[in-house]
Amino acid sequence: MVEGSMTQGAGQGPEVERTATVRDFRVPAYVHETAPYAAAGTHPGDAVPPSEEAFPEGYTPTQRDLPVIRRGDTVQVTVDPDPVPVPQTATGQGPLFVVGDVHGYLDQLVAALQEKGLVDEAGRWCAGTSRLWFLGDFTDRGPDGIGVIDLVMRLSAEAAAAGGYCKALMGNHELLLLGAKRFGDTPINSGAGTATFQAAWLLNGGQKTDMDRLQDHHLQWMARLDAMEEVDDHLLVHSDATTYLDYGRSIEEVNDTVRETLTRNDAEEVWDLFRKLTKRFSFRDEGGADAVRSLLDTYGGTRIVHGHSPIPYLLGEVGSEDGEDDTRTAVEGPHVYADGLAIAMDGGVTMAGKLLVQQLPLDA
Repeated sequence: MVEGSMTQGAGQGPEVERTATVRDFRVPAYVHETAPYAAAGTHPGDAVPPSEEAFPEGYTPTQRDLPVIRRGDTVQVTVDPDPVPVPQTATGQGPLFVVGDVHGYLDQLVAALQEKGLVDEAGRWCAGTSRLWFLGDFTDRGPDGIGVIDLVMRLSAEAAAAGGYCKALMGNHELLLLGAKRFGDTPINSGAGTATFQAAWLLNGGQKTDMDRLQDHHLQWMARLDAMEEVDDHLLVHSDATTYLDYGRSIEEVNDTVRETLTRNDAEEVWDLFRKLTKRFSFRDEGGADAVRSLLDTYGGTRIVHGHSPIPYLLGEVGSEDGEDDTRTAVEGPHVYADGLAIAMDGGVTMAGKLLVQQLPLDA
């Protein structure tokens, strides 16, 4: 595998209706200011009310400011009409797959899983002993986050019955939805003012239809998700950030600490956890490989696999509002960077990119 992104021209496929909550956002000037943006570790697509970090002059948390990539108003989805069945081993575990950020795009998820031979035409598990990991961020911005969670929960049961498994990690948007449901407009001292989970959720693509359909079993499922795991020498996390180190020196300790934080149900504690898992770009710039090594040395693995930061942002391909920078480059696969130690899996489905499902290792 040569270090770099696996990209090519835009794909072809059926048009998929997009929602108004993920389009036509203004692009703030600070998107193009590389150094302060990278150093702060914040991201306009995950904006929160003013906190301990300073925002650019003129910024207000009442504005939607998700940067856009001009690729038209539809997501192009290509599905092999005859998916190749996943090869099964005679004994032991099946092949390993990972899924990037889904953000409510249920139809694209089903199409991507079908293309890899993981589910059949009815959306049922058909991959036998295969192992499937979701890297988090199931809801917000897209049209059917609850439908995505329902599918993942069902596939977990079906895969287990077939001798495989389907598991998921905690993303910052799971924390955001949990916080909005639990704490609503409860004021939180963010260090530089007052914030609320409800405002942050709405600002970051929260969908009323998801909140209306959210049930206790969805909440319980999200609250029990692990924050990280090591599988086949791959360290799986949601965020490209080193803030996991704040929660423990082992995978078990981090996962226990995150669950205990949610169990205590303290709004400010959960807010702090959400803020830390919203950090990004720790592996992208100078010193990025060392940041990856700090996690691998602590938790194990030889490569880190993450979602959270869309690959177009990692490549610097953020389109302008007037479309002058429209290169129409489509993400077609994972992005390998940080001296080959990091694999990015968020294909930018919310920005007319691609929802990625990938078998690991990459040369499999």
